Amino acid sequence: MMQSEVEIAKPGQRARKMSYGRRFSTFISLVWSSRLSYLFIAPFLLCFVAFILVPVVLAILLSFTYYNALEPPRWIGWQNYLYLLSQDLIFLKHALPNTFKFALLVGPGGFVASFMLAWLISQLPTYTRTWYALAVYTPSLTAGIAMAVVWLPLLTGDRIGYLNSFLLQIGIIDSPILWVTDRTYLMGSMVAVTLWSSMGVGFLAQLAGILNVNPEQYEAGRLDGIHSRLQEIWYITIPSMKPQLLFSAVMAIVGTFKAGQIGQELSGSFPTPQYAGHVLISHIDDYGGIRFEMGYASAISVFLLLIMYGTNKFSRRLFGDREEHHT
Repeated sequence: MMQSEVEIAKPGQRARKMSYGRRFSTFISLVWSSRLSYLFIAPFLLCFVAFILVPVVLAILLSFTYYNALEPPRWIGWQNYLYLLSQDLIFLKHALPNTFKFALLVGPGGFVASFMLAWLISQLPTYTRTWYALAVYTPSLTAGIAMAVVWLPLLTGDRIGYLNSFLLQIGIIDSPILWVTDRTYLMGSMVAVTLWSSMGVGFLAQLAGILNVNPEQYEAGRLDGIHSRLQEIWYITIPSMKPQLLFSAVMAIVGTFKAGQIGQELSGSFPTPQYAGHVLISHIDDYGGIRFEMGYASAISVFLLLIMYGTNKFSRRLFGDREEHHT
């Protein structure tokens, strides 16, 4: 009985091996038939692997180790994550709440402002539209220069600061306000500066999406009972440009979480006064660039990566196609 079962099993194993061999040979033949296409995507693929995939994998592995950049990494399991979520008071009291506050104000705020500006500019004649779009997009290119030339002189906390001087002249305030060194006002200053420089690639994508909506859809909408611009935007413009909205939302999320260092640039100190502008990026810089606790900094980076992944999935549910959600 045992021998017959073995004899019956062997043909089945041979059949499975043959099917695997056929699948592999079919895969190789398909790859070889499209070798020119793979050659064209090879530069992007190599850059993706070298600068995104490998660093992410290494960060995940290092997050389970103690690594000070001098000694070899030592495996400690989940200790970094346990300390991060239970004992790191700066992370729990300042970095995490400040990150969510900053992200909720700048992310949706910048996204809505980009859409409103893009729609307003799309209503202008072609020649005028080009110059207005350039004027709105330029701050995202010159954010570093504008910090030294515009924002620091504007938000200086003495009577010479442009904003304090103006408010004192019109009688709104009686004494200068420390816009970037007082914890009460630092977060608001960070949000204002980031919103001003947030009209970047996402804004251009939304403008392109609005301009590419078929005008015949608006004519058909008027025949179906749409009588106002607001109804046109809600029922025609937004559904017709969901891919651009998704791209803009993803760019807004990435830009929001990357813009955390604006607090140190404004206040001129690290950490920011009473950790008022201390966000997750600042926490990563603290442990990775100052304390050289690379393992713990990697754990914070992985935590931030998970937050960004979750917000990106939420954006896809809002602006992605319904067919994507069922696949």
